[in-house]
Amino acid sequence: MLSADHFLKSENGSFAPLLVFLAVPIVAAIGFSVDYTSAISARSSMQNALDAAALSITTLSKDMAKADREKKLQESYAANSGQGTATLDSFVVDSDGTAHINASAGFAMPTTFMSIARIDNVQVAVASAVRKTPALVEATFNVDHVSGYWNKTMTLYGLPFGWTSSTIATAMMKVDYTYKPYSYSYKSGSKTYTANDPKGYGTTTISTVSGTTEKLVQTQVCTTTGSTTNFTPTAGVYKSTAVAKSGKTSGSTIYFKTTCATTNAAGNSSGAKIDVSMMDKLYLQMNVPSGPVNPLTSNDDKTSNRLYLGAGYTTDAQKALDPSKYLPVEVKNNTVVDIFAAVPCGETSDQAWEDGGNNPPLPDVTNADFFYTVTGKCAFNQRQSETVLTQ
Repeated sequence: MLSADHFLKSENGSFAPLLVFLAVPIVAAIGFSVDYTSAISARSSMQNALDAAALSITTLSKDMAKADREKKLQESYAANSGQGTATLDSFVVDSDGTAHINASAGFAMPTTFMSIARIDNVQVAVASAVRKTPALVEATFNVDHVSGYWNKTMTLYGLPFGWTSSTIATAMMKVDYTYKPYSYSYKSGSKTYTANDPKGYGTTTISTVSGTTEKLVQTQVCTTTGSTTNFTPTAGVYKSTAVAKSGKTSGSTIYFKTTCATTNAAGNSSGAKIDVSMMDKLYLQMNVPSGPVNPLTSNDDKTSNRLYLGAGYTTDAQKALDPSKYLPVEVKNNTVVDIFAAVPCGETSDQAWEDGGNNPPLPDVTNADFFYTVTGKCAFNQRQSETVLTQ
């Protein structure tokens, strides 16, 4: 009988070919597994790179030629360690401004072990689809009415694409309010009774701003009269009351009737239309030099709670059906307001500021002093925040 020791020491060579024959499929299987794992890893890396590249080209102008956009796609793909070649399959912008981007990438990955079976490379392919929703490109501001004892200015500021911490914000729109005091007096017997309008109105102007140039587009002049006779306020007509006094002696209740008339500048049919399509960030700032809080800004979570934002409505008739639905609501404490989100697409939002005379919380918007409307126009916008991966 052949012992195990003898079998292992056998030198006749008959068993060696068998071992080699058996080893080939084992080595091949292991090698194929290694190459397959490498392909999976390459595909994952390529997918991540292509997704990042597809997102990056949505910040380019929609008017850029496809070849130039594809070049940017490939550059971004390579910068994100993508292997092979990235291709821009399509870039389509719908009539409403929604953009659809489809891209793909392919790579002939060299094999290490599969070449034993004469497979020198494996084709690895990935695809990415992106949808970019319309975003604010234009905002139209209109004065509703402004009151209060303090002069104040509301300014719309923008930070362009590519801004850094050292970038100075650009003033784009300005609303100036100048307070005009009013007193009413009447005689009763030998005494003269006087009361001051407790709300205070004046003249408001709204202008577009370009560098150091301001262009007046709208003016509102409010005129106040006093009377001992009550009245019902209507659109553009506001009421406030005070008790007339003579020394320490009270007189009758005085009703102040303030009428505000708005006039658009020649050649302008609405308020201030502001092109914000090239802006990455927007914020509103209220300067109240004589107020207890100055300035107030929408992007400062310590003062933004003095801003009131209303839901959007398409027509005045829609608003009239349920006016309470569209009342401006006070911004919550410790909140930074995104003006792009605060201005609805294709709709009008009523908004207001409390200029600092009353401390929040003041859920009733009638406590505010600076009322205006803003209407948004949306289309394709280069802001990346409106972009989502769909594949």
